[in-house]
Amino acid sequence: MPTLTSTPDNPVPPGGVLTTVRTEDGLDLRVAHWRPTTRLVKGTICLLQGRAEFIEKYYETIGDLRRRGFAVVAFDWRGQGESQRQVADAHKGHVTRFADYRLDLKAVEEAVLLPLMPYPHICLAHSMGGAVAFAAAAEGRLAFERIVTVAPMLALRMVRWPAGASILARSLHRIGLGRRYIPFGRPVSIATKPFTGNRLSGDPVRYARNARAAQSVGAGAVGDPSIAWLADAFRIMAHLRDRRVAGRIAIPTLIVGAGADPVCETRVAERFARLVRGAHILVLPAARHEILSETDAIRDDFWAAFDAFVPGQSAGPISAGAYAET
Repeated sequence: MPTLTSTPDNPVPPGGVLTTVRTEDGLDLRVAHWRPTTRLVKGTICLLQGRAEFIEKYYETIGDLRRRGFAVVAFDWRGQGESQRQVADAHKGHVTRFADYRLDLKAVEEAVLLPLMPYPHICLAHSMGGAVAFAAAAEGRLAFERIVTVAPMLALRMVRWPAGASILARSLHRIGLGRRYIPFGRPVSIATKPFTGNRLSGDPVRYARNARAAQSVGAGAVGDPSIAWLADAFRIMAHLRDRRVAGRIAIPTLIVGAGADPVCETRVAERFARLVRGAHILVLPAARHEILSETDAIRDDFWAAFDAFVPGQSAGPISAGAYAET
C-alpha cells in the first residue's frame, strides 16, 4: 500500500485520500487527493511534478491551494516518488519515452479526476510536467480547462552543449544503453545537495525542509536520469519549440518563468509564450528553478499571478456527488 511521509516541518496535509492507480501498460502510480478547506469549492488543481519530485515536496502548495477553495490531486509520475519503476535501481530516474507519461496522466484522469473531482479541472505543472502538459495540449489530449506552468522544461540551461549532449544521448540509446545513468550520473537526489550554490531555491528554510523530505522518502527522491530519459527529453523539447506545434495549443495558459533559473532556459519560455494563443508569461527576476519553494516575496508574486489567472468558479458547497472518497 502507498504511504505519505511526514517530517516535523512538513506534515501530511490532513484529510487526504491516498490510493493506487494502474496505467494501461500495467504500472502502479501513487495518487492522493484532498478537499478544499473552504466551504465553497472553486474546482480542482492537478499537480504535474517535475523530474525527480514526489508528492511530499508539494505539501505547502497543497495547503495554499486548498485555502483558495480548490480540491487538489497530486501523483508521482512513473519512475519517481512511490510510483512503480521500470528499472531495478529505484534511485534511477528512468522512462523509456515521454509519451509514457501521457499514460500516467490518462490513468489519473480516468480513475480520479473525471469521476471524483469538482470542475473546472486545471493543471499546475512544474518543469518536466510543463513539457508533458504542452505536448498533450498540442495534440488535443489534455483534459484541463487552464494550464499554469512554472519554469517549464523547454530547453536546458544546465547542459553546456545541448546539441552535442542530445546527439550523444540518442547514440547511446540506439546501441542499447538507454537504461544506464547518463554519463557521470549518480543515484543522489539533487534536493539533498548543499544549499550553497544550489540551482533550486534561494530560501534556505524551504530548501532544508525539502532536503529532509527527500531524505524521508529515500529512493522516492530519485537521482540522475537515464540515457533514455535524456534522449527523449531533448526530442520533446525540440518538438515543442517548433512554432507549428506551439501554435496548436489552444488552452488558456499562464507561464511563470524564473529569471535566475540555472536549470531551464527562461528566454526560450518567453519565445514559446508568444507562439501560444492566449498565453501569458510572467518572469520573476530573482527566482531560481523551484518558484513554489522560493522566498515568501517570490511566492507572493506567483500567487498574485495565479489568483488573477485562475479565479475558478464558485460551484457552491461540496456535495457527495462533487467529491467522492475512494
